[in-house]
Amino acid sequence: MNCISAEGLGKSYNETWLFTNLNFGVNQGDKIALIGKNGAGKSTLLRLLAKAEPADRGDVVHNNNVKVVYLPQEPEINPDLTVWQIIFDESNPLAKLVSEFEMAQLDPNFSHDKMAEIMGEMDNQNAWDYEGQVRETLSKLGITNLEQKAGSLSGGQKRRLAIAAMLLMQPDVFILDEPTNHLDIEAIEWLENLLNGKNVTLLLVSHDRYFIDRICNRIVELEPSGLVVYRGNYAYYLEKKAERIQSAAVEQGKAKLLMLKELEWMRRQPQARGTKSKSRIEAFYDIKDKASVKVDNQKLELSIRGARQGSKILELHHINHSFNDQTLIKDFSHIFKNKEKIGVVGKNGAGKSTLINIACELLKATKGSVVVGQTTVFGYFSQNSAPLNPENRLIEEVREIADHVQMGNGKTITAVQFLERFLFRREQHYTPIGKLSGGEKRRLQLLKILMTAPNFLILDEPTNDFDIDTLNVLEDFLEAFEGNLMVVSHDRYFLDKVCDHIFAFEEHGVIKDYPGNYTDYRLWKTLPKETTKIATPKQQDPTPTIKLPENEKRKLTFNERQEFDRLPSDIEKVGLEIKQKEAQLNGGNLAYTELTSLAYEIEKLNSMIEEKELRWLELSELK
Repeated sequence: MNCISAEGLGKSYNETWLFTNLNFGVNQGDKIALIGKNGAGKSTLLRLLAKAEPADRGDVVHNNNVKVVYLPQEPEINPDLTVWQIIFDESNPLAKLVSEFEMAQLDPNFSHDKMAEIMGEMDNQNAWDYEGQVRETLSKLGITNLEQKAGSLSGGQKRRLAIAAMLLMQPDVFILDEPTNHLDIEAIEWLENLLNGKNVTLLLVSHDRYFIDRICNRIVELEPSGLVVYRGNYAYYLEKKAERIQSAAVEQGKAKLLMLKELEWMRRQPQARGTKSKSRIEAFYDIKDKASVKVDNQKLELSIRGARQGSKILELHHINHSFNDQTLIKDFSHIFKNKEKIGVVGKNGAGKSTLINIACELLKATKGSVVVGQTTVFGYFSQNSAPLNPENRLIEEVREIADHVQMGNGKTITAVQFLERFLFRREQHYTPIGKLSGGEKRRLQLLKILMTAPNFLILDEPTNDFDIDTLNVLEDFLEAFEGNLMVVSHDRYFLDKVCDHIFAFEEHGVIKDYPGNYTDYRLWKTLPKETTKIATPKQQDPTPTIKLPENEKRKLTFNERQEFDRLPSDIEKVGLEIKQKEAQLNGGNLAYTELTSLAYEIEKLNSMIEEKELRWLELSELK
């Protein structure tokens, strides 16, 4: 059954079209993720499809038999209402029915016939355990005080309340804009399981790649040319997108070859051209357009030279911290070693941001001491980073810090070039900051922090508001970053890629240090307790450690040792061969058969390099 359909959809701002002529449909059972770069118009498209904002062109039609609920990034909630009043709002038919039943029970003069009618409807709607569902849903989302006024809730709590109200309306179609923002990992996994049901139909925008991969069966990418549909989960999208980019490069090479031939014909004298058909002249311009299309594979490149790091980096000694008689941190110690990359996880309100604020001396602990190395330079990217001047132009904001930036390879580039590395096109550099999207502003704030050349990065929820392309390259940068990293995040994919151990907030302010990334940590949590005993830390090393279960492993044979030593150079050689063939492919001077053959060779080499990398990993386990 078709739930939502849109034809010829277009939206413009300040006489500039964000997108035009989009056709889109949501069918029952679809679980669609809408992805695209920051500023592409994803949130705008969701609002149009939810009928929360009118389109400038085209029509959106909702099936009369379906109930559509929309969750915006910033939900509007009446601050004077209590949590309970918002959940049992009259706009929720199920809540209204339960309220009517409860009121009828309190009225001794209420009609028996009317009561029978209400009870029959309660049966039809399966509403008898609705109050239990309300309490369970609110509890999972970390909301326990049902009499609390909405105006006293934090921004994250308001969003979680809006999610709870939406879920309890039991709609036929969910339209969700960044549903995992402000949720801790436990709540994300609970929501993930809930939305994974067979009878759920949803359309969402999210940067959480694990969330998308485990829920969605269609990925729709919003590009300047329109919508591109991939029928599968996020892993399938990555595979097919890579094939599409490679195919586009081949097609562009063919078009360039054809254009050269046609260009020679077009440049002949007018007399000769006049004897040719008009269709051939028109075909030339079509080919020219194809050959001129830039394959959109632009990436954010980050490589900053940080300040020199000394032997002493950061030490936390017996940190204790309480707030309003609640213990947030209990007797935590850690001596940071060079290049450690630590993920900090725990429930909302556990004290994660408190820990990193104490670490960089923005907050004084109730007890304990913090020792910062003389050469340590913090770069702190917080949820509320230093505000940007909306009147400033991009280039002005950056030049307030420096006119030139030293890169990781020792070269110095200008502020203009640095902005371009951050995907801010040159024509944007004189745009007032107030006109940037939320993701672009966050990207600019990160840029300003990196320009200070830190050697210890502290990131508090860095994945919020970034598009997936930006996150991918930020992760690559953090993996290669030569300094220390401490990051608070609910993005499991991000934590898996960049962290080598996890600080986990447990009950009563206890923080435990688990080796490995987030997936390793989750595995540790599922193992029997007798296999995960925490070693008592020695006096000279206050860092808690975990004894990993040891299995006997065979050693490498002589031949395997030689193979292991040889594999890195083999991988490098294959990589160089791939680069050479890709350069030939994009050269534009090969015949169609040669282009096809070359593309096939590149595919084989990519498979070969993957096999060699897997073999190296296999042998490294036996080293």
